[in-house]
Amino acid sequence: MRFLLRRRCAAALTLAAMALAACGPAYDPTAAAAAEKARGRIGNVLAHIPPQCYTATEGGANPCWVCHTAKNNRNGADDRELQAQYQLNPMGRVNHWTNLHADRRAAVAAQTDADTLRYVREDNYAPLRAALARLPAAQRPRWQPDLDLARGFAADGFARDGSGWRAYRYKPFPGTFWPTNGSADDAMVRLPPAFRRDAAGRDSDAVYRVNLAIVEAAVAVPDTRGDAALDLPTEPLDERAAGFDLDGDGRLGTARRIAALPAHYAGAAQEIAVKRYAYPLGTEFMHGVYYLDPDAPEMRARRLKELRYARKIFELDDAHLALQYAKDAREQQTGGWPYFGGDAFSGLFSEYGWQLQAYIEQADGRLRLQTREEQMYCMGCHSGIGVTVDGSFSLPRKPPGAAGWGYARLAGLVDAPQAGSDEPEYLRYLRRAHGGDEYRANDEMLARYFPGGVLDEARVRAAAVAELILPSRERALALDKAYRAVVREQSFTLGRDALPAPAAHVHRRVDGAETGLREVDGRVYRDGRLWLDGSATP
Repeated sequence: MRFLLRRRCAAALTLAAMALAACGPAYDPTAAAAAEKARGRIGNVLAHIPPQCYTATEGGANPCWVCHTAKNNRNGADDRELQAQYQLNPMGRVNHWTNLHADRRAAVAAQTDADTLRYVREDNYAPLRAALARLPAAQRPRWQPDLDLARGFAADGFARDGSGWRAYRYKPFPGTFWPTNGSADDAMVRLPPAFRRDAAGRDSDAVYRVNLAIVEAAVAVPDTRGDAALDLPTEPLDERAAGFDLDGDGRLGTARRIAALPAHYAGAAQEIAVKRYAYPLGTEFMHGVYYLDPDAPEMRARRLKELRYARKIFELDDAHLALQYAKDAREQQTGGWPYFGGDAFSGLFSEYGWQLQAYIEQADGRLRLQTREEQMYCMGCHSGIGVTVDGSFSLPRKPPGAAGWGYARLAGLVDAPQAGSDEPEYLRYLRRAHGGDEYRANDEMLARYFPGGVLDEARVRAAAVAELILPSRERALALDKAYRAVVREQSFTLGRDALPAPAAHVHRRVDGAETGLREVDGRVYRDGRLWLDGSATP
């Protein structure tokens, strides 16, 4: 018995030593954020304005329609006029994202493929967790990653470590989110403990599955369908565990669809009302942004560029939500900007109820807490633009039901149209944007799908999603090298879009109010929707 105990203790000590060795010399992942906090100021108070908003449309190219669009139910932003106008105050007219104009061709050429592949195949997630655990409790950020990523996920997406995280697939949002423009990713959702327990307070996988399906029904069904006619396909759900009929067949059995939105959630969350187009309080998302590895599935490397987190911390009723959208619209027109509470250590808080926080690489490749200014970069897209559903992008684009649960993968995805559209989404984006990214800087996409400067619609229609948006091996490595140069510079406050060559279609300064796109010419669109046509499932 003593021998067994000694062996177990030795094994535990060995694992601890391995964890420390993986980190290399001890490092403080909060040092950069603490240094900024001590300075008491940031450089760019408009860091929430995305670099894509400085695109030069030259009177024809419109990548803006996918974000800025007409009102969609609870989202009252109705900001399609931003396709036609640069509504920027005097400070915002200067493009602070100067990394878009940096020439990184020499830096790319100086890096070898072998060293780049070695770098992107290293793990920087486990060392971050070990380093955070060594910090005094009072020094730790509010959000510390608790997922054991090495243990992975079951086929149905549930994390094997029992943490409650569930991975899901989604169709990448057009433009920057495509791997051909720099990064691969994954996405996970977790509901609060009450949603994972039955009415007696016991952990219940069956109840958790039901509540996740209800959340999906609330946010992922287009607003063209009413609450009583959702008809959302689901994985098999135990209606007996839920305590109510989900598929509308008049009995409690196994449901494979949600016919109508129920009034409340199941199990220990049965007192919580279901609200259409809204996540329940305490919903969490984790989003990993990875380097590209041309030899890995989905080209997703092991090394993280960023680890992003969101948590819903308060709710607005319909009246106050409408007031907030009206306030944002006034600020936009008068040259103001939104207020974001919090700091790097607490995360930033949007006025729409979300806490956002994130980690990014320091110069040596280990992950560190983002500074307040760096975290502001995420706020513009997740707080108040027209296309989002309760501030989110990915879950509403999940393939319905069982087909959409599981670790992120592109295989089998089809280029489904947006809800209300009659043509494939990516085809429509390429036609309207005149390229494969917002800046028309993706030369590979231009050569592949715009021969002679004309969109080859037949080729786009024939291509699978993975074929459309994955880069060649050469481009993947070039993008890795360009971004690694930004990491070494630690110049994220100047932009994270690391292009191999300077962008030619981006303003350094915006001098006029007009983008050159006009509704009368048919260049401004009100049909952009986050939701997809649910009939086009894998």
